[in-house]
Amino acid sequence: MIELICGGRPVAQYVTRPYLAATLSPRPYLHPVRTLGGTEVTELKPTDHQHHLGACVAIPDVGGLNFWGGRTYVRDQGPTWLPNHGIQRHLSWSRRGMDCFAEALSWEGPDGGAVLREHREVSASRAGDHWALDFAFTLYNVTRAPLRIGSPATNGRPGAGYGGFFWRAPASSSQVRAFTRDGSGEDAVHGRRADWLALTGTAPDGREWSLVFTGEDPWFVRVAEYPGVGSALAWDRPVTIEPGEALSRRVVTVVADGLLTAADIEGLVGAAC
Repeated sequence: MIELICGGRPVAQYVTRPYLAATLSPRPYLHPVRTLGGTEVTELKPTDHQHHLGACVAIPDVGGLNFWGGRTYVRDQGPTWLPNHGIQRHLSWSRRGMDCFAEALSWEGPDGGAVLREHREVSASRAGDHWALDFAFTLYNVTRAPLRIGSPATNGRPGAGYGGFFWRAPASSSQVRAFTRDGSGEDAVHGRRADWLALTGTAPDGREWSLVFTGEDPWFVRVAEYPGVGSALAWDRPVTIEPGEALSRRVVTVVADGLLTAADIEGLVGAAC
């Protein structure tokens, strides 16, 4: 485990080798992540979805392997328990500092065979009165065949195109709201692309928090069932990585105390990205 420091304060812990059941698709994750004021804004293994692990990269269908955890959505059958859970194994650091790190990971199936090699870079920096988590990853196909990246949506469950960078916020939060520049509410922002997407809420002790995500994929958003946001690599169609080729993504998340407005966010996003 390592700790990220920003503005002289610990803002996140990164667990590289978690001891988790195989059915949770073990992988490195960030938890707890906190605002500069100390409010915790991630959740680990919540009772509603034990395989939600703070902030991480998780994909439910990589060539038929489950790197998300839990059941696999099977077309014409629904969520099904399969012996197909993978693991993201930390290999080495190429950079490691108080406010950043870069690492190599191997994505492996139940038989130990690698299907993806990942280069991941994460850093923490100030964003006005708040801080920003910069999370970038590149996935390299190390097999000899095209590798299909899918989701429950591409396997027959409309609206469930999750898979990629994912952030699980605490279920104990109240007054949770999701919005973009152009819409407000889960129905208005789920599955849509936007320069930024905000998730705000109030912790049990009354402290308010805001998360502002920037990325290029459609947003997977949950508010009613649980608070969470992800970037959807395969929202409505699979993505294929050819042998020797790679897929890269970067998501920057502003982590803020208080409830940010759209006007607040417009200025922050430019500075953070």
